[in-house]
Amino acid sequence: MGEPVELREEMLALAAVAPGQVRSRLATEVAAIAADHLALEGQSEELARSLEAACKSHERELWLWLVGERRWQQCVEGLSGRLARRFGRPEVTTGLP
Repeated sequence: MGEPVELREEMLALAAVAPGQVRSRLATEVAAIAADHLALEGQSEELARSLEAACKSHERELWLWLVGERRWQQCVEGLSGRLARRFGRPEVTTGLP
C-alpha cells in the first residue's frame, strides 16, 4: 500500500486549524484506503468495522506519520500487525506492507 501523499497534504492543511478533528478523520480515511487496497468491498460489515477500529486504535501512529515523526512504512507495518491480531488471520493483511 503506497503512501497516500494527497491525503497527507490535505490532512496537514486541516491540522493547522483543527488538529483534534484531523486525528479521528485520518484514521477513518486510512481505513477506507486500506479497505480498497485489501479489496474488502462486498465483505462482511463486521470486517469493515474491525478494520476501522484497528485504524482508530492506531491513531497516534498515524498522527506521528502525518507530522513527520514516522515513516509511512512504519505505520503500515504496525497497522498490518494490528489487523492480523484482530482478525486472527494473517492472510487478511497480505499486501499491506
